Amino acid sequence: MQVQVNSNHIEGSARLQEWVSASVADRLERYDEFLSRVEVHISDENGSKSGADDKRCQIEARPKGHQPLSVTHKAESLDLAVEGAAEKMRHALEHLVGKLESKAVGTGHLEQELDTSEPENPDALLQEEFLERQEALEKQ
Repeated sequence: MQVQVNSNHIEGSARLQEWVSASVADRLERYDEFLSRVEVHISDENGSKSGADDKRCQIEARPKGHQPLSVTHKAESLDLAVEGAAEKMRHALEHLVGKLESKAVGTGHLEQELDTSEPENPDALLQEEFLERQEALEKQ
């Protein structure tokens, strides 16, 4: 799983990007094979001004073969915003995987295996049927 971190109105140092990437990857580690890419967008809603819940983290996960999932979490600190969004994404992926597993189980399995083998000579069956009908007609 590839984790890409983008920042807006926040100084995006390499250390910050590594921390965000590691936090999200740890939380979503269970779905590593299911996801192709995860994009994390962190921003400060008020810029240089401070305010309640002004740090925002949006995570977009791209499951293989499915539409992307997106969650957003706002908090008073960047740590809480990232952790909250990662937890929301973990829950969303858990829900999606659960739906996919129940769909597969809900289709059921056949009690007996179907005979999908082809007869050695399909024309022989037609010939046998024809001969049986001819004999029945001759007996009448």
